[in-house]
Amino acid sequence: MSILVVGSVAFDNIETPFGKAQRCIGGSATYFAVSASFFTEVELVAIVGDDFTDGDLEIFHDRRVNLDGLERVRGAKTFFWSGEYGYDLNVAKTRETQLNVFADFHPKLNEKQRRAEVLFLANIHPELQMDVLHQTERPRLVALDTMNLWIATKRDALEKAFSQVDLVLINEAETRQFTSETNLIRGARAILDLGPPTIVIKRGEYGVLMITKDAAFAVPAYPLENVFDPTGAGDTFAGGFLGYLTSRKSHDERELRRAIIFGSVLASFTVEKFSLDRLREITLEDIYERYRAFRTLTHFEDFEV
Repeated sequence: MSILVVGSVAFDNIETPFGKAQRCIGGSATYFAVSASFFTEVELVAIVGDDFTDGDLEIFHDRRVNLDGLERVRGAKTFFWSGEYGYDLNVAKTRETQLNVFADFHPKLNEKQRRAEVLFLANIHPELQMDVLHQTERPRLVALDTMNLWIATKRDALEKAFSQVDLVLINEAETRQFTSETNLIRGARAILDLGPPTIVIKRGEYGVLMITKDAAFAVPAYPLENVFDPTGAGDTFAGGFLGYLTSRKSHDERELRRAIIFGSVLASFTVEKFSLDRLREITLEDIYERYRAFRTLTHFEDFEV
């Protein structure tokens, strides 16, 4: 089985209280694809300039990531983002954004991509997300991410997009921004009322909250001694979460809960170094080992009266 991701491949300049990284690999589709590829085959659809070299492409080498959908534009530059974090690593301050080739990104899916069984629409323009969805042969699972810009400027299009997908991934601040609810449970219910059966709220260092019509599931973030760079953690989570689900025959609540843990585990690795440097190092066995440690961390016994 395969998963299709449509989003950005980018260069980032990042500064945190613990160091700096210049011209490092970034982008929502990059983090997602690398993370998901631990579990399944990934079809990546994105666009870069000719400044994105063969050496830069090595991040995808020896992984189950098909790059047929990665368009390279001659004489143009790749999407670029520069940002910084203070000691509150949940909040990023954008210094500069250069859309470059991404400004004219209009993906056209090939036959194989249209038949993908799982689709992840990264945080691109909601109308572009729906254009991609309508090119597919309706995957058995469609998930969508968004960002504060679209909530502020494209609300109607975003509401329509929410109504046409199976699962919404969104962070805590965006949930409150979209719903004007201070309570996350009420905010989640308001989004569910638009049509998606499941919402997964990413809460950074406070973990993840999943809400469906009939159930709720919450887990903490995996405790770490060293956190260097939270950039891409949410997209890495989405990759681990949906990558695991793609590898399973069922998407029932049990598998959704396991997928939440795998997503959280992948995100915990990402933040330990800048860019995707930590994901370059780990193996599937490392992921399984941390999953088992996560299970021990959150396990408790029932009580007797």
